[in-house]
Amino acid sequence: MTKPAARPLLTLRNLAFGRGEALSAPISLEVSPGKILAILGSNGRGKTTLLDTIAGILHPLSGDICRYARIGFVPQQFSTTLAYSVLDIVLMGRAREIGTFELPKPEDEAAAMKALHRLGLEELAERDFRRLSGGQQQLVVIARALAGGAELLLLDEPTAALDLKRQETVLSLMESLAARGTGIIFTTHEPLHAGLVADDALLMLPGEQSLYGSADEILTPENLFEAYGVRIDAVAGKASRRLIPDFEIKRGTLPQT
Repeated sequence: MTKPAARPLLTLRNLAFGRGEALSAPISLEVSPGKILAILGSNGRGKTTLLDTIAGILHPLSGDICRYARIGFVPQQFSTTLAYSVLDIVLMGRAREIGTFELPKPEDEAAAMKALHRLGLEELAERDFRRLSGGQQQLVVIARALAGGAELLLLDEPTAALDLKRQETVLSLMESLAARGTGIIFTTHEPLHAGLVADDALLMLPGEQSLYGSADEILTPENLFEAYGVRIDAVAGKASRRLIPDFEIKRGTLPQT
């Protein structure tokens, strides 16, 4: 007997989104448990706005968003003027469990420390969040989403501020979470990262168009050139192909101002 397919964590049906004006033709897609969706496109195509809409920060202009899972959202930037420790920030992800005007329980602190441990940040638990580097802060906010038990993670350019080793850590974490059934949507400007971990891809193109499907079908050199205007080479790797930009560096005089 065939096992029934798992219900998707998220479904978009003919979704139009934007801040007053639609940034793309209507989009339909779904994310199932254990699947990773990469969203790519040049600046201004609406990647962050789409995540904000999925997260419920913005209202859709039209169409439907069906959410069937607890969502954890990790924005590009998170800052505070208050002297919160790293552990305090991660405990914020437990707000649903802790409740208003209640103190964290031992199990809440255990969940927060477990999330920090998974990202190699447990030694920073008592540090002032404001004193961390941008890359460290980004990892702490990812830990906050993990501590909250998110079934679907929305990550807005999660590796943008990270050094190469931390990029590897985050990509490996995404694979590990997906293997345990967590769904992941992440935006990126790195075709290499999308090619390494994504099952599916949404590629935002000029002219308010987009392509959606399996990552292997969508992330071709031809489609990526249309999206970015830069040649991308597909290089064979140990387990998968590597998508590497082939930049044309033009030497010349600077424009006059």
